[in-house]
Amino acid sequence: MVLVDDLLMLPIRSVLWVFREIHNAAEEELANEADSITGELSNLYMRLETGRISEEEFAAEEKTLLERLDRLQGRQGSPDEREGGRGEQGRRERARAA
Repeated sequence: MVLVDDLLMLPIRSVLWVFREIHNAAEEELANEADSITGELSNLYMRLETGRISEEEFAAEEKTLLERLDRLQGRQGSPDEREGGRGEQGRRERARAA
């Protein structure tokens, strides 16, 4: 009887496994994109500190990158999970540390 149950459930388990793998791949891609944006923010801070860009250019680029990061993290979870309850200041601190 157990063998018959296993055979009947095999297609369902296989489909669920495929969906889990797709979900895991999508989460990994989002995490990689977030790391990329964080790296761009770090590079932006470095360019500002070395004087290669002006404050105005910095502010515009930073706003764009932070908006992209917010949209991306909005897909990943709640604000408290993403920021550890620290908001924009936490994002800036993590970008400088990277």
